[in-house]
Amino acid sequence: MRKRHLETSIFGDPEHDHEEPHDGGSEDSSAGAGGDTPARGRAESRRAHRRKKGRRRIIVLLVALSLVAGAGAAAILVLRPFVSSMAVSNDYVGAGSGSVTVVVHSGDAGRTIAAALEKAGVVKSAAAFLAASASDPRSGSIQPGTYTLRAHMSAASSLAMLLDPANRTVQRVTIREGLWVSEIIHELSVSTGRPLADYTLALQDPVMLGLPDAAKGNAEGYLFPSTYEFDASVTAADQLHTMVAKSLDELGKLGVTADKMQRVLTIASIVEAEASGSADRPKVARVIENRLAIQMPLQLDSTVSFVAQRRGKITTTNAERATESPYNTYLVAGLPPGPIDSPGLSAMQAAVKPTPGPWMYFVAVNPQTGETRFAVDAAGHAANVKLFQTWCSDHPGKC
Repeated sequence: MRKRHLETSIFGDPEHDHEEPHDGGSEDSSAGAGGDTPARGRAESRRAHRRKKGRRRIIVLLVALSLVAGAGAAAILVLRPFVSSMAVSNDYVGAGSGSVTVVVHSGDAGRTIAAALEKAGVVKSAAAFLAASASDPRSGSIQPGTYTLRAHMSAASSLAMLLDPANRTVQRVTIREGLWVSEIIHELSVSTGRPLADYTLALQDPVMLGLPDAAKGNAEGYLFPSTYEFDASVTAADQLHTMVAKSLDELGKLGVTADKMQRVLTIASIVEAEASGSADRPKVARVIENRLAIQMPLQLDSTVSFVAQRRGKITTTNAERATESPYNTYLVAGLPPGPIDSPGLSAMQAAVKPTPGPWMYFVAVNPQTGETRFAVDAAGHAANVKLFQTWCSDHPGKC
């Protein structure tokens, strides 16, 4: 009996852990009590160890679950903005309301415009505007200027308004043909609101203006007359640079090389000042070329007026014609050292391609209509001059 009880205790059979003592004599009972005590203690120790080990497993499991739960909560906090951003649109709906002013500068890329719209509160996000622009090929034609838009517009609506000229305000300035540099910068200052001193300072940097070496630092003749659009961010120097670039571009289109530009512009500026009718300009250019060919003084009042910087009179005085200056073609043979005004395209074309002919003289016999007579000799010219003098007599104070 004792042997059987010992084997059971060693294996920890739970069915026998609490087995009652067997019936028998007092000797068996006494021996059983004294002999089984170590085995029973070891069994109890094992059961206690198993209970302790089980409790540790439960604790480890609870800790693991807590860590998993914490990690899940943290993940939710981190991912919530991304999930929300995916769920919420990055674009407004509709045409918006109110009035918002946005400036598009010259050279602004699509991303720059998009960022400006988002910052001004016009669109909800730059990304939405870029997406709308990508689907509309006209987006590349947005012009510089100040635009009046609305707040909280859909990207597509804002793009449509930027493409509509009615929503665009821009500073426009028209420079007429034949003006001197001094007159041009005055017109620019008045039209754009920039100080005249800004233009005067810019003229002192010919390299920045893009003037060719032949100009010798003088912008006279190189500021192409046209209508320009300058937004508020365009500096005086940039405006003048644009005009010089336009002049050089037009000369390039006419096939004028860099070494010929100064001469062509000088002749063109004289043509601009002397001939008002487009049909007469190539003939005036021919008279200039014919005189230069035989080294005959040009004797042009327009060059003397440039020296005097005087407008309003057709003729010049004896004192003005006696002024010593390389631009005074009454005293100095050949062309003046540079242009005397800013010629337009038709005057440039005349200088590049004069009309073939033998004329040596010309005079505007009717300055009011621009009628001009040409002559091949002094006698014919004298007759034309009398017609001019008659007109001056009939129009006191005009000559």
